[in-house]
Amino acid sequence: MIGFYVDHVVDALGTLALMAGLALSGYMNPWIAVGLLVSYFLLSIEVYLATYTIGTFHLSFWKFSPTELRILLMAGNAALYFRPEAGILGTGYRLFDVGGVVGIAGMSLMLVSAVARHTLHLYRVERLP
Repeated sequence: MIGFYVDHVVDALGTLALMAGLALSGYMNPWIAVGLLVSYFLLSIEVYLATYTIGTFHLSFWKFSPTELRILLMAGNAALYFRPEAGILGTGYRLFDVGGVVGIAGMSLMLVSAVARHTLHLYRVERLP
């Protein structure tokens, strides 16, 4: 139990520090960093509540786990060195802003999917006679 607890508290603090660093770096709009942090924390809360109520712990969603997200962040960091902007329909945007918006959208979809699935499961399990 202590490993589960400590691992997730340290992970949450690390994510907070990472997003604060990105928000202050100038490579990401601070509001996008906040949105990414909120999306991540909401998805984390959903995982913890599902672990408690259903007894299942899902570390990954749609083949993405924190490890794959860290690999994407490292690749983005390397790409940032060579090309700090991403062109979309002829307009340039900061690379990490684009990645952050994609991350917010992806985690939001994962959250909605998990909440719907777990709510339906709990409804079926706790259905009134």
